[in-house]
Amino acid sequence: MLCLAAASSGYRVLQRLEFGGAGGWDYPTIDPVAKRLYLSRASHVLVADATSGKILGIVPNTLGVHGIALVPELGRGVTSNGKADTATIFDLKSLAAIATVKTGGDPDAILYEAATKRVFTFNGHSHDATVIDPANGNVTGTLALGGRPEFAVQDGQGKVFVNLIDTAEVVAFDARKLEVIARFPTAPGSQPSGLAIDVKHHRLFSSCRSRHLVILDSDTGKVIATFPIGAGTDGAVYDPERRLAFASNDDGTLSVVREDGPGKFTLLENATTDPGARTVALDPKTHLLYLPTASFESPGDPKPKAVEGSFRVLVVGTSSPAASAPTR
Repeated sequence: MLCLAAASSGYRVLQRLEFGGAGGWDYPTIDPVAKRLYLSRASHVLVADATSGKILGIVPNTLGVHGIALVPELGRGVTSNGKADTATIFDLKSLAAIATVKTGGDPDAILYEAATKRVFTFNGHSHDATVIDPANGNVTGTLALGGRPEFAVQDGQGKVFVNLIDTAEVVAFDARKLEVIARFPTAPGSQPSGLAIDVKHHRLFSSCRSRHLVILDSDTGKVIATFPIGAGTDGAVYDPERRLAFASNDDGTLSVVREDGPGKFTLLENATTDPGARTVALDPKTHLLYLPTASFESPGDPKPKAVEGSFRVLVVGTSSPAASAPTR
C-alpha cells in the first residue's frame, strides 16, 4: 500500500442552488443527458434543472424516500421509500406514478443493474435486497445480505457490491443468480456507508464513518490503501475520466483522492463544503458534484435541526490542472 502526501485539489463550491421547503434529504441522483437533478425530500422527490436549479416538478407520495434509480431506456425512475417499505415506479417525463411495489423493510440505497435490467432496493431493516422488474413492477427475487446495507455499486457485467454498515464489510453478489460471491472486510474502516467503483481498474472506494476512506481490490477484496476523511460520511463517487474518488462528509468537507497508478493514490485534500453536505452525485460529463444540505439551528448538536426553508444543493467543481489525473 502506498499513500502519498496531500496536495491541493482545487475543488470548491461554485454555486448554491436554493430550493427551500421543509423536510430532510438523502441521496441525490443526476441524469447527465437530460441535465436533471433528482432530490429526495422526505415525502416526495424534487426534480430540478441541474444547471439553473429551476424546479421542474415533484414525484409525490414517496414516504421516507432515500434514493432514486433511473431506467432511461424505459423512460422510468424508481424510488426507495424507507418509511413505507415500498418502491415507486414513475414516468421520467410526466413524473406521474406508474406502480407501487412492496419491498423489504426500510429500503435505502437503490440501484438499476445494467446486465439484468432489474432494480435492486437495499433494505436496512430486513437486511436484504428486493429485486424489481421496472417494466412491469413485479418482484422477481429477494437476496439475504447478512447485515444492514448502505450504498451499492455495480460493475456493469452482473456483479453488485454493497456496504454493510453493521458488519464492516463489502458484500459482492451475482445479480443474475442472486448469490453472494464474497465478503470483503473494510478494516481498519468501520461503519462503511458511501461506496464508489472504478470499473476499469477494479477498485472499490468505501467511505467509512470511522473517518476512513478504504480502497479495495474489487476482485480479491484486498485493502490497497486507506486515507483519513471527515466525520459523518454518507456518500462516495468516482470520476473515471479524472481518476478521482470523492467522499462527502457531514462535517462540511469533501475528501478528494487521486488514483496515480497501480497501488498508488494521493489524498489531494479534505476540501471545504458546507456542514450537512454528506451525500453526493457526480455528473460524469461536466465533472460537477452535487451535494444537498441546509442551514442548522444548533450546528454543534449531534443531531442539529435544519432551518426550514434553507434546503439547497452545492455545486462543486474546479478548473484547476490539479484535477487532471496522470496517464496510466
